[in-house]
Amino acid sequence: MPATKRPNRRAQILQALAGMLESNHGQRITTAKLAEQVGVSEAALYRHFPSKARMFEGLIEFIEETLFSRINKIMDEEKEAATRCQLILHLILGFAEKNPGITRLLNGDALLGEQERLRERIAKLFERLESQLKQILRERKLREGKSLDVDEAILANMLICFVDGKINQFVRTKFQRTPTHQFGEHWLAIKNHYFAN
Repeated sequence: MPATKRPNRRAQILQALAGMLESNHGQRITTAKLAEQVGVSEAALYRHFPSKARMFEGLIEFIEETLFSRINKIMDEEKEAATRCQLILHLILGFAEKNPGITRLLNGDALLGEQERLRERIAKLFERLESQLKQILRERKLREGKSLDVDEAILANMLICFVDGKINQFVRTKFQRTPTHQFGEHWLAIKNHYFAN
């Protein structure tokens, strides 16, 4: 008789936390409520994570691993700078749309009153995304022989601000205004203006 596979309790805790971030909009999540949601004691939660901050870090690690593994795939498969930027922006917005609770981490809403290092880690995530876009834009001249009418750093920052704005709008509208809504039209406007050369 095959042994029954034990559920991955760490993953269950993180899934429950993400679900609570989505349904308890604007409210702080206590470990007591989380333990109740998972169906374990608070002591059992702390056997898997030494603190609530470590639970949030687990979700942030999930964001980082998911986004950057897919960005690496885009970089391998696509060579044109405009297409790379388009796919990366759509990836970030699509990820936010599929994970509304986690989106509250991305915009910092769920981190109010939490440890500063968590907000710093999210800030670093966005800096890393911006650096990736900046690198793509800088390589465009070498790869495609095309220059931009604007400094690469300014355009990379503007693209990240666009993504950040869509994520904030999603949280602000209680997940009603989806991040990918009208993305095609938005991207066309960006492409026609900045990638026309």
